[in-house]
Order: sequence, then C-alpha cells, then structure tokens
Amino acid sequence: MRVLITGAASGLGRALTEELLRQGHQVVAADRETDSLENMPMAHRGSCTIRFVDLESADSIQRLLASFQGQQPFDQVFLNAGISATGKFEEIPAAAYEKLIAVNLFAPIYLASRLVGKELMARNSRIVFISSLSHAMGYPGASVYAATKDGLAAYARCVDKPFRKERVRVLTVFPGPINTAHAKRHAPEGSKASKRMAPQKMAKLILRAAKGKSKTYYPGSKAYFGALFGKMMPGLATRLMRRGIYDKLKGPVY
Repeated sequence: MRVLITGAASGLGRALTEELLRQGHQVVAADRETDSLENMPMAHRGSCTIRFVDLESADSIQRLLASFQGQQPFDQVFLNAGISATGKFEEIPAAAYEKLIAVNLFAPIYLASRLVGKELMARNSRIVFISSLSHAMGYPGASVYAATKDGLAAYARCVDKPFRKERVRVLTVFPGPINTAHAKRHAPEGSKASKRMAPQKMAKLILRAAKGKSKTYYPGSKAYFGALFGKMMPGLATRLMRRGIYDKLKGPVY
C-alpha cells in the first residue's frame, strides 16, 4: 500500500508514519522539517520517501503534487499537518491567523482536490482529514484554530459524494488532546500531559478506522463521550472549555 502523510516529521504524523512503515507499507512523508525525517528508524519493513513541502505556499504544494506525476497512485492519504495559535483573539497578529488558515485549511483542501482531480488516488482509496474535537466542544482561546478545523470538516462532508464517484472514500477524524510537543506548547501552564493520548496509540486507532467504512471518527472513549456531551450541551461544554483553557492562558502563543 502506498501512503502520503503531511506533517510527518513530528507528533501524530510521525506516529502514523512509523506505524505504517512497521506494517511494511510505502510511505511518502511530507513536511517542512525534513531533517528529522532522516532519523526515521531503519528497522521498519516498509520504505519511506521524504518530500519537502511548505504548506503555507501554494507553489510549494504544486511542486509536491508535480513530483507524484507518473508514479503509483496513493491508496491512503492522511492530511494531518496542523498548527495552532492560542490566547486572546485581539492579541494575536493577523499574520499568525493567515499562516494558520493556510496550513490548516487551504493546504488540505487544495491537496485533496488536486490528488483526486489529477487521478493521483488509486481506485477504492481513502483520504483522511484530521480535524479536531473542538468541532463538537468549542475551543475558547483558539478560535481561529477551531474555525479552520470546522472548515475542514465541512469541506470533507461536501466532497464525500463527489469523491466517492471517483472511487475515493473520505474519513474525517476528530482527535482529542494528544501528548505532543505542539500540544504542550499551546496548553495552559500546569496542564497534565497524562490526560492526553499518546500519539502512537492515536495513530493505531486512526489507522484501524481508515480500514473501515465510517465517514467520521472520534478516537478513544474520551473523544467520543466529549463529542456527545458537546452536542447535547454546547453552552455548558464551551463554558467548561473556557474555564479549563482560556482562563488559564498566560498570553498569546503562535
């Protein structure tokens, strides 16, 4: 199986890459931080091809897509790369929001549309969009991040039928907190990493879901019940998120 993963150098993307390589698949690992991908363990059975891409740049994305022409199409694609900006809305500069929207929303939409439109996806293949549990819970203190992840979920829902006509299935994943350096950087001071899921466990859950037929997936019981609570009591869920996150933030991080 040939797989493309964006944001493959660290966090969930790294865990997905390593797990797929352990299973013996051919992985194209795309990221701006290609140096850390050179340190991928060599004991894996699969093969890893490293591709540089700056997801802030449409030209860089076009060059990545051009490198796939004439090659074997992808059986699975994980549009995983994402960044955040936390703090009071008015204290975060517009440039940070522009970067966030480019990486979290424009890049996966553009990649998905071109991968399907240019016939770079195999028959009966799968595109996996990594959204966020904030889709159901709200995320005071990271409003634009939440907006980009909501936008990605809306796009995935809209292209489900058109992509299916091209024999490409869509899965949207809504992960809760993951124990990564990125999450630690944006979490309030004193937050417990033990409450976040290990990226290796998250990766295994997502890969299992990618083999199924579901269109949406909340990985783990905490995410599932958190989403249920958020949908049933949205006001209370948002207030709790505000008290647990927004009120504890010391300043903007972007």
